[in-house]
Amino acid sequence: MSVKVVLGKKEYFPGIGKIPFEGPDSDNPLAFKYYDENRVVAGKSMRDHFRFAVAYWHSFCGAGSDPFGPGTITFPWDHGQEPMQMARDKLDAAFEFITKLGIPFYCFHDRDIAPEGGDVRESWKNLEDITALAKKKQEESGVRLLWGTANVFGHKRYMNGAATNPDFAVLTHAAAQVKAALEATVALGGENYVFWGGREGYYTLLNTDMKREQEHLGLFLQKARDYGRKIGFKGTYLIEPKPMEPTKHQYDFDSATVIGFLRQYGLAGDFKLNIENNHATLAGHTFAHDIQVAVDAGLFGSLDVNQGDPHNGWDTDEFLHNLYDAVEIMLVILQAGGLKSGGMNFDAKRRRSSTDPEDLFIAHISSMDTLARGLLIADSILTQSPYLKMRKERYSSYDSGKGVAFERGELDLEKLADLAVKAGEPALISGKQELYESLINRYIH
Repeated sequence: MSVKVVLGKKEYFPGIGKIPFEGPDSDNPLAFKYYDENRVVAGKSMRDHFRFAVAYWHSFCGAGSDPFGPGTITFPWDHGQEPMQMARDKLDAAFEFITKLGIPFYCFHDRDIAPEGGDVRESWKNLEDITALAKKKQEESGVRLLWGTANVFGHKRYMNGAATNPDFAVLTHAAAQVKAALEATVALGGENYVFWGGREGYYTLLNTDMKREQEHLGLFLQKARDYGRKIGFKGTYLIEPKPMEPTKHQYDFDSATVIGFLRQYGLAGDFKLNIENNHATLAGHTFAHDIQVAVDAGLFGSLDVNQGDPHNGWDTDEFLHNLYDAVEIMLVILQAGGLKSGGMNFDAKRRRSSTDPEDLFIAHISSMDTLARGLLIADSILTQSPYLKMRKERYSSYDSGKGVAFERGELDLEKLADLAVKAGEPALISGKQELYESLINRYIH
């Protein structure tokens, strides 16, 4: 069902109504051109294919600051008032934006929606109070929580990590935050819970016991999993890979690294991966690659949708507008059977110079349209082109004879070597990369 527009006592985005679908011929920047939430593609509505979510932190907390200057965006709910009142006003503004955009989900860190208190108990109370208000907003609008998480990387106490911190006292503070964030996620019916290991890594081995730190992280995640199950969380736990930044060497480097970690510490039964485009590129991969790795391992969970600037060596968190990326990831996701309980949250921020309130809408609309167009193109490639047949034929030598015997594990190394002696030098078989690439271009155009 579509979400209902919900306004608080004040309208924070006046002059902007519910964003309509107007089709590809529309010139209206505040209308969808390709994302029609009710359009059925490959047996599902676009709404169900994407399960889009608004990221609370970038959309309502990030004011455009960078290492060289303060924020440029003035939020209408931030007038220097008491922190909890500002949190309440920000919640009103967030649900107004989410419902006007028509997105079915949102996600947050604990500190995005509720301010830190003077001590642990006050912080818990702040989060409980805002959670109660958020629950009412969800009930009024039909918007749901895709996932919650705890920001255990921003405060200065976490400068050396949270669960991997060499100081046990810091680890206990991380536990207090995760406990409260899990409780808030359960109270709001969150379908997933994310762990992003910001600062769970190291800058230099000279002062680091890497083995001990990773053991602490594995144990911490086990205890968090157990507590969540104890209080009724039935959803999926997610780990988000990232190779660097803020720490030089993150323990959650990429999909393959995280999969190995989950299996080593007995977590693969409860955890899946939340994969971000910009993190994959920082690891030297494509978005589609890291998704495919998780799919092949049976651990694909959810997505942070954004893109990076190829000319910058850091996490720029741009809104996805690269159509080729959109087509390639949708090819993988469609063949994997979709997102299940995961979704696509826009872990992306307006550019520092995009300061008008409507820019936040335009950025989301553009990205949603890019992904919707990517879905349509990917579906056409899979159903109308020879793509799948071409790829299958590349491996046809394993579909009969000795190739089948090898895949069944029936040939030892000596038998394989004997076959090479008898067959002689194999003929070169082209990989036809340019043909595959031209196929993508053909269906894009």
